[in-house]
Amino acid sequence: MYIKICSIFIAILIILSSCSKNRKDSGTNDNLFGSNKREAPYKTHKDLEEIRKDGVLHAITIYNSTSYFLYKGMPMGFEYELLSRLAEDLDLELKITVADDIDELFDMLNNGEGDLIAYGLTITEPRKQLVSFTSNHYVTHQALVQRMPKNWRSLPGYKIDKELISNTLELINDTVWVRQNSSYAERLRNLQHEIGAEIPIKHINGNKTTDEIIKMVVDGEIERTVADYNIAAVNKTFYPILDIDTRISFSQRIAWAVRKNSPKLLTAINKWIQKEKKRDDYYVIYNKYFKNKKSYRGRIKSDFYSKNSNRISQFDAIIKENALKIGWDWRFLCSQVYQESRFDPKSESWAGASGLIQLMSDTAEEVGVTNTFSPEQNLKGGVKYLDRIRDNFESVEDSIQRVKFTLAAFNCGPGHVFDAMRLAEKNGKNPKIWDDNVEDYILKLSEKKYYLDNVVRHGYVRGSEPYNYVRDIFLRYEHYKQFIDNKPEVKIAQGY
Repeated sequence: MYIKICSIFIAILIILSSCSKNRKDSGTNDNLFGSNKREAPYKTHKDLEEIRKDGVLHAITIYNSTSYFLYKGMPMGFEYELLSRLAEDLDLELKITVADDIDELFDMLNNGEGDLIAYGLTITEPRKQLVSFTSNHYVTHQALVQRMPKNWRSLPGYKIDKELISNTLELINDTVWVRQNSSYAERLRNLQHEIGAEIPIKHINGNKTTDEIIKMVVDGEIERTVADYNIAAVNKTFYPILDIDTRISFSQRIAWAVRKNSPKLLTAINKWIQKEKKRDDYYVIYNKYFKNKKSYRGRIKSDFYSKNSNRISQFDAIIKENALKIGWDWRFLCSQVYQESRFDPKSESWAGASGLIQLMSDTAEEVGVTNTFSPEQNLKGGVKYLDRIRDNFESVEDSIQRVKFTLAAFNCGPGHVFDAMRLAEKNGKNPKIWDDNVEDYILKLSEKKYYLDNVVRHGYVRGSEPYNYVRDIFLRYEHYKQFIDNKPEVKIAQGY
């Protein structure tokens, strides 16, 4: 009898030990959003001092209709606009990297691929074990997103209400589709405990955005999902068939996040948020993306909204044809055309330049353009002129640097660029490198001390214009590459 009791006791210990081991070996998804309270073992230690030395704020976000997207050649989004203001406030260059899904956001932050998650994250206890949240940007609640019954427009209200789920208890035995590891999935799990019953949860592939999942409800692919109310509301303006009135949660705070080992960055961001929230612009930006129904509908319907097509402008075909002639990525040439005219073929500048790529009349005549308002002639002539300018900088061996010299000369004239090159050389800088060398002296050509220097032949120029011109075109090109495929891949400047 004694031996039998001991055997049973030992067996129980083995089972308990096995259960404990299984819990310890549970996958990263449980550790990320489950109940285990473990802090992330960050592979990167980088705080504000290191970021300032680098000069770049690396932000991670997700591509969707409110956070970050491309519309009519312009990067837009709630997160994008706020990030641009934050980077300016911190005097840093902004670089945005797009994650495929929420899981990847945390992985990329952990691996040092970004310093900041700039995406609307719900602040939850499990996530607080992994990251430090910034002050919240706004407060919302989670709502059930479901489809109205057939012929709902002709039905009386009580019949519509009968078909819809109007309280959380009605979710018992009704399936809800959400992304795995999302705050929505976490909320549904908690709700099951609260109501003491099972809510069947089906998980959707993590790389689908909330917008795309809502569209699945609209199309009848799934019955219902959960979304933050402000995101659901902006989708409802385009899809009236949606019902979003059933609350799933109390109010929740939505914020960005940094690594726990970046306390100074967190402090700087929080100070900026506190300052921004005192400005009207902050709320104008929020309303632009979450409350402006007309703007949202216009974007969603447009062929030039990057979620709908692989197009930047209505002139893509002409731009592609001419980009091949100069050996540039067509998206890069698009960025220059946007910089010049915002794709308006009737655009005219105060100086008399006109058309898509803004040709002066003398230049147009020189390259055989008879009608600068003709998109075909204007782009053909503009690329021909760019090619001629590029020939002036054959001594610049690095292909990317040569492109930068070419763009600067297109903007302010080759003579001023040569002046800046001579100034750079005279002052111990490399005259064949634009970045941090010649660009510094193009800026100085607006100062009397420099434009009267004996190596300067073309005098004063407002150097900030070519300086920003080059930077803006390259920065916009980086955004274009995030959203627009290039098949077959063509590299700008013979190898970019």
